[in-house]
Amino acid sequence: MNRFILTLGMLLTLFHFGYSASQDSINVASQESLGDIPSVSIQVNGFKYSFKNDLEELTLKPQKTGVLKVSWDSFNTSDAFIGFRYRPLNSAEWTTVSDANEDSSSITIDGINENIIFEYQFGSGTTANGLMFSSETKHFTSFSETLFKNNSAKGKEEAVDFTWAIEYSKLTEILSVYPNAHYVIKYNTKIGKAQNKDDETKSPWKKIEDISVDKVKEKQDDLIGGESYVYKIGLVTGDITTWSKEGKFTVERTWGIFKLLILIGSLGLFIFGMKIMSEGLQKAAGSRLRNMLGSITSNRVSGVLTGFGITSIVQSSSVTTVMTVSFVNAGLMTLRQSAGVMMGANIGTTITAWLILLFGFKVSLDDYALIFIAIGAPLLFFSKGKAKSWASVIIGFSLLFMGLGFLKDAVPTLGPESALVQFFVDFRDVWYGPIMFVALGTLVTIVIQSSSAAMALTMTLVGGGVIPLEVAAAMILGENIGTTITAELASLVGNVHAKRSARIHSLFNIIGVTWAIIVYRYMLIAIDTYFVEGNAFADGAAANEALAYFHTLFNLLNVLLLLAFVPWLVRMAEKTVKSKGAADEEFHLDYIGSGIMGTPDLSIFEAKKEVAKFGELTSRMSGFAQELLTEQNKKVKSKLHEKMAKYEEITDRVEIEVATYLAKVSEGEMSEETAEHVRSMNSIVNDLERIGDIFYQISKAIERKDEHKIWFIPEQRDSLLEMFALVDKAFVIMTDNLNADWAGVSLEKANAAEHAINKKRDQMRDEHLENLGSSEFNMESGMIFNNLFSSCEKVGDHIINVSEAIKGKI
Repeated sequence: MNRFILTLGMLLTLFHFGYSASQDSINVASQESLGDIPSVSIQVNGFKYSFKNDLEELTLKPQKTGVLKVSWDSFNTSDAFIGFRYRPLNSAEWTTVSDANEDSSSITIDGINENIIFEYQFGSGTTANGLMFSSETKHFTSFSETLFKNNSAKGKEEAVDFTWAIEYSKLTEILSVYPNAHYVIKYNTKIGKAQNKDDETKSPWKKIEDISVDKVKEKQDDLIGGESYVYKIGLVTGDITTWSKEGKFTVERTWGIFKLLILIGSLGLFIFGMKIMSEGLQKAAGSRLRNMLGSITSNRVSGVLTGFGITSIVQSSSVTTVMTVSFVNAGLMTLRQSAGVMMGANIGTTITAWLILLFGFKVSLDDYALIFIAIGAPLLFFSKGKAKSWASVIIGFSLLFMGLGFLKDAVPTLGPESALVQFFVDFRDVWYGPIMFVALGTLVTIVIQSSSAAMALTMTLVGGGVIPLEVAAAMILGENIGTTITAELASLVGNVHAKRSARIHSLFNIIGVTWAIIVYRYMLIAIDTYFVEGNAFADGAAANEALAYFHTLFNLLNVLLLLAFVPWLVRMAEKTVKSKGAADEEFHLDYIGSGIMGTPDLSIFEAKKEVAKFGELTSRMSGFAQELLTEQNKKVKSKLHEKMAKYEEITDRVEIEVATYLAKVSEGEMSEETAEHVRSMNSIVNDLERIGDIFYQISKAIERKDEHKIWFIPEQRDSLLEMFALVDKAFVIMTDNLNADWAGVSLEKANAAEHAINKKRDQMRDEHLENLGSSEFNMESGMIFNNLFSSCEKVGDHIINVSEAIKGKI
């Protein structure tokens, strides 16, 4: 008998993998061919059955039919033949299988449809066609894993929610036959499953038993946070359990330091992606941004449009405001013009909220982030054009939304009764609540130094049901104040005009938030009524859409209300930021060494302005030298000598600062044109510093002449003043070239001025040589005279070097 069972087991295996085999000892006939056969009472002991789906030969995908194996321990009959007949529930037609009695203990049948309840009877007879069947009808099933529909498990904080479904009609049919049917769930960790497979005594599966068939979901608590699990859902019908396909889930950790670090890391990835994307956009369109700012007129509306355009392009209001502060500091823009640009930047930053809403919440781009990176990564290896810049844009864009995806997952899942949610709800309606939440939004933005990241965090908390819509709106108002800190910090090292420009930005946002606190609830009600589908005060998705509308509407209204008050804002900025004197009023770029601009292309523009100011500074030393030649008052002369020494120190310091700044700029990715400008400016500042040294030497020569009471004859003094006049003319040409568009500079005037200086030097040298033979000639005076006009000629050489460096002739 054991050999027969083994043989049938091998046949079952062949059928299971899609093979067919002959079964000579089995006859199958319908009830119609058997006629009306009387029933008998037959006792079958240890009846068992199993069903397995057939598998497609290539894909091994389960088919809708399978193999049924029926087995028993003993059969109390002495007849030569036994029989087994079956039919689907509520069907009239039987299918009969007969087999020889000798050593038989199982029957295998293929081609059985899955998920069917069958009725069955056993019978026996002296011949295969003379079988008599028991009057007792029992049941078996061909249930498979496909019986369950939409089963899933979602990991919670140290818990899991299981959900499943069985078609209603099928469940009703099951209960009619198996009224005590119920569900069971078994689960194990992934590691535990592997251990249990090798040794059943290790890591046994845990079970949730006796689940009512009326339920379609079940929650299990007390799981291990951060652990990955596998599970199966089972339907118990009698002694048989039908299991679903194996699923998996990961349990979330409870909120604590680990989850906090994940949230901070997610926010960091978002900010990093925003930074890379913004810098890439600046590199790709840097010169256009300069031209947009440089072309602003006194028209406030054009300033608003320019600020909106730049912020929309680079996706960073901070970049726009810092650029504006630097332009005001450099004297390229007035305070009134800067006010319009900063107002436009506030409108431009609202684009970020819509991008976050559309690509972060409505369409989850983080699922496709790696695909975008795969597109952008090859561009990093292009050496020409702006391919690398666009690679940064694409990769930064992807990282930004990957960070947003992680951020959404890191936000704690809190119920309406949780302490944190109740905190926000309790303070939402008190009179000081909005002010408190505005302060919270301001603090968050100051800490993370990104209003976009603060906006993403706020929208994520709203979507997760952690904070109500009203609280989020107040926080967004605070984020508008917090973003002003960037411009304020940038202006700290600037002059009074830069500080006033940053103060206008702060005043504009603070005034806007002040009136918005009074009416923001009415704005939210109007937005919920006319713009948003669904209840924005109850639904997280609708609330986020309402926040995007609110952010845009607030900034638009604030610009419209305050655009006419720009002159008043300028006056308030001038009153709140007092000038410290003439030195503070003077336009200079002492903060050039901070590397405050984001890209080499924009940074090089500030360096050029610094170099131009450096040229003007050294030209003043020529005037000081001429005053030393003609001034008779000793006190005045003493102050002039001190000023010469001070200016020489300044030229040394400026050369070091500019050179250091250019070295930092060179560390980034540069175009060939930018690299050429860096080389030119390094050469220029070196020549300008040498000019400062020469003028200092001239002042020391005049100082020695006065100490030894050596006097120039009128002809010598007049000749030196003529030489200085030619040097001054060369200085004017040089500073004009430094302030002009370098690409359009011509060397014609500069060469003519250099030629005039050389000609004058030759003339003075000839006169000096002629005077050497005269008895009235003072040798000491002649040596100082020769030293001075030779020094002036050296200044002329360095001046022409500056103009040639502008054209790249280094």
